[in-house]
Order: sequence, then C-alpha cells, then structure tokens
Amino acid sequence: MGGVVLLPDMGKAEWQAIENVQAYPVTGKTGAELYASIGERGPKAGIGRAIAFTNFKLTWTRKYEPQGNACVLTVARPKLIITYRLPKPAERLPAPVQKSWDTFISGVRQHERVHGDLIKDMVKKIEAVSVGLTAADDPQCRKIRVDLTARLGELSRAQRQQSRDFDRAELSNGGNVHQLVLALVNGQ
Repeated sequence: MGGVVLLPDMGKAEWQAIENVQAYPVTGKTGAELYASIGERGPKAGIGRAIAFTNFKLTWTRKYEPQGNACVLTVARPKLIITYRLPKPAERLPAPVQKSWDTFISGVRQHERVHGDLIKDMVKKIEAVSVGLTAADDPQCRKIRVDLTARLGELSRAQRQQSRDFDRAELSNGGNVHQLVLALVNGQ
C-alpha cells in the first residue's frame, strides 16, 4: 500500500533569512506632500501603489534518496532572501515633519516585518513537511516530488491569505497603518 510518511527532524539545518531594505525616494516638505509622493512613487501592488512592499526569493537545496522501493527527502535547506521596499525622504525635512515621519516610517517598518515573519513561518512549515517526507513505491523519486509540490502549494496559499488578512485589518479605517497615514498627513 503506497503512502507518504513524515519522519521527524532528519536533515534540518539551521538557517537564517537574509533581509534587505531597499529605499525609494519621496519628496515633500509636509506630511501631506510626502504621502502624495508615496502615491506617485511607491511600489506597484495590485492595481495601484503601496506605501511599502515585502517580497522574497526562496530557493532550496534538497536531497532525495531512494531507500529500497521508497524515496525519502533527507535534506531540505532553504535560502530565503526577504526584501523590504520602503519610502525615504530625498531631502532633509523640517524638524516637526521629521518627527512625524520617524513615527510613520517606524510603524510602516513594523508592519512590513510582520509580513517578513509570515514568510519565515511559511519556510519553517515547508521545512517541517519536507525533511523526512517518504513516498512508498517510488524508487525513482518521482511521486514524492508531486506530493511535495502539492503540500508546498497549500502552505504558500495559506501564507498569502494570512498576509492579505493582515493588510486588510491594518489598512482598514481605524487600522494601524491607516492611523499612521492620518498622523503623517495631519502633521501629528
């Protein structure tokens, strides 16, 4: 009877995500002008532009080993690069605007770090279902790849949904990012 069995903690390696910040320039001398510039220059997201954006590149080193008539995934090492794209004023700001900006960008950074944490959590879940994955009746290690791909698709979809749900809450009226924008635009 063919099936898939998970074996605990085989071939896991300690890893750390590489995290980069890329700034894009915004202009203005007031919070409202800076926010308008974000709207013109921010990273494209969906049908419009975003204040900031978190993206990632994930690659894996995997080792599949035939064992008898089965195949076991013995090594799955991720290489994860997360890139946060954030606005940065192109010029020195007046002191009160700088203070508002500092509060704003700190909150935006925190928001984007949550997206990064969701991505890291997904990679840990992928690692957990990958290492030790076994497929019976698979000496050529083909069935195991199909099964793994299906599992990874589920985890990826779940991460994207978590990210969308988080944004929906943060960007809604009264949400954290909404409050940060209002404070910046109103000079608070």
